[in-house]
Amino acid sequence: MTFTFRPLDPLKDAKLLHGWVTHPKAAYWMMQDAKPEDVERAYMEIAADAHHHAFLGLLDGEPSFLMEKYDPAHRELVGLYEPEPGDVGMHFLTPATGTPVHGFTRAVITAVMAHLFEDPATRRVVVEPDVGNKAVHALNEAVGFVPEREIQKPEKKALLSFCTREQFVAAAGVAA
Repeated sequence: MTFTFRPLDPLKDAKLLHGWVTHPKAAYWMMQDAKPEDVERAYMEIAADAHHHAFLGLLDGEPSFLMEKYDPAHRELVGLYEPEPGDVGMHFLTPATGTPVHGFTRAVITAVMAHLFEDPATRRVVVEPDVGNKAVHALNEAVGFVPEREIQKPEKKALLSFCTREQFVAAAGVAA
């Protein structure tokens, strides 16, 4: 599977995203009760933020997943850990589907990580999934993330984990 990325357009993509982020399988996205205008507003805020960016991942030109990258020195993790130069924070969401494709989500996270490491300034990717999200912990470990510790964010208890370029290459078996 070959994925491409394009910047998310909050006005054009909000309806699609609304269906993704409010689905019961996206509970960890914490937007279950969001209305379409709430989703649009949230992504308009991200679009206006110099330290947070949202992208759609495309498969054969069709939107297939959501990826956010952020600067953890300025967003999400401020005061919760000591950021290092080259740290990049990441979230990703694969939408629920009635016809799951075996290996799809692993291919997505691998593509996301490869995309982030295309920037030579990226030295380490930082994630902070909910401690209860065991499925994403397994995916993160499969691409090289090493859990460091649990942290308390305002909205959740999270598992702070890191992945260097070298750990990603070793785990995923791809060049970065």
